[in-house]
Amino acid sequence: MSSPFVTDGYREWYNERFAMRIYFDYNATTPLAPEVAEATTRALRDQFGNASSLHHFGQQAKAAIDEARSAVAALINADPSEIVFTSGGTESDNFAIRGAADALEPTGRRHLVASAIEHEAVLNTLKALGRRGWRTTLLPVEQSGIVSPDRLRELLTDDTALVSVMHANNEIGTLQPVAELAAIAHERGALMHTDAVQSTGKIPVDARALGVDLLSLSAHKFDGPKGAGVLWIKRGTRMQPILTGGKQERTRRAGTENVPALVGLGVAARLAAMKMSAEAARVGALRDRLEEGILRSVGGTSVNGARASRVPNTTNISFDHVEAESLLIALDLEGVAVSTGSACSSGTLEPSHVLRAMGFSAHRSQNSLRFSLGMFSTDEEVDRVVSLLPAIVEKLRGLTSRRDSGFGIRDSAASSPKSRVANPESQIPNPK
Repeated sequence: MSSPFVTDGYREWYNERFAMRIYFDYNATTPLAPEVAEATTRALRDQFGNASSLHHFGQQAKAAIDEARSAVAALINADPSEIVFTSGGTESDNFAIRGAADALEPTGRRHLVASAIEHEAVLNTLKALGRRGWRTTLLPVEQSGIVSPDRLRELLTDDTALVSVMHANNEIGTLQPVAELAAIAHERGALMHTDAVQSTGKIPVDARALGVDLLSLSAHKFDGPKGAGVLWIKRGTRMQPILTGGKQERTRRAGTENVPALVGLGVAARLAAMKMSAEAARVGALRDRLEEGILRSVGGTSVNGARASRVPNTTNISFDHVEAESLLIALDLEGVAVSTGSACSSGTLEPSHVLRAMGFSAHRSQNSLRFSLGMFSTDEEVDRVVSLLPAIVEKLRGLTSRRDSGFGIRDSAASSPKSRVANPESQIPNPK
């Protein structure tokens, strides 16, 4: 089942360019949609003016940016004046948290709350503010990977300035009850931020219906270019800019605008609005086919996180007695690209902080792979991956068994609900 939104010519180019390779890592980044590539290339060539300039070339660039702003606003049900362009999700998350913290610090509110499964752009920003004396609290998640609204209510205090809970998790795809969490935060006078980087463009995202004050998104997660992101700031929300300089973005984010990337973002936003419903159903069916095929054909496998409430393109699967990194490399040698988790955490040998926060053992956290599908994914690719995995997993398990002679290898019982470690309230320590 191929996407009807990919032309035969572009698919032929893609298949020729990436012959015999399967890309199932769309949560890390996505290929450019053909229309986005064309629009971005045109802007690089023709719309080179500085959008702050008053002459023709500058106003041409400004018009292109305004058009992109309107497209993004329409995608998330916002007013164009509330859209602030950034360089991507990391900057948007930093701006949301640091900008709100700086604005609210004089009020005496010096407490920040975030879920324990947030992206590192949020978690490390909280750590940095902790070094400045802010009190920071991590909100636990259930073993389903979903936050308990009652737990948030218990953790809030009169000096809580901001709560940050992602809309969809980047590793397991679970969706959080953001609207309910936002209402609880507002009851205590706190602002609510959601990182919607992994949900925007995949499922409907309505900033007003979610009830949040701040929302982050990034173009390259929904077929747009890298280097373009958004922080939606609800009108009236008190914020301080974290980049100072010129008066771009209504003095909220200084710096000459990246016109080609923003043009691409705008086109990607319009495409997402047009194709989202059909693509979500198509990709969701492929994800389910992949997931069911793996669970059926490979023993000792299980899905991490709630299967009912998640984005349609993502599954995270645990393979008992297999190191995820070894399995990833073996699949790559067969032409299949997947991930062990967040691309921003690659290079680390630490277990997934998301799976650990869900109460899984270190072993379970290190034997799980994320499969994320998208625009170019097909039935044939899914079936190819399902057919490859049994032999690869059997071989790796044999190597692991001979190497370790059973020592230190835990079976699936180690990750059963009775043996999982409870996930207590967590404080982010302030480094000495």
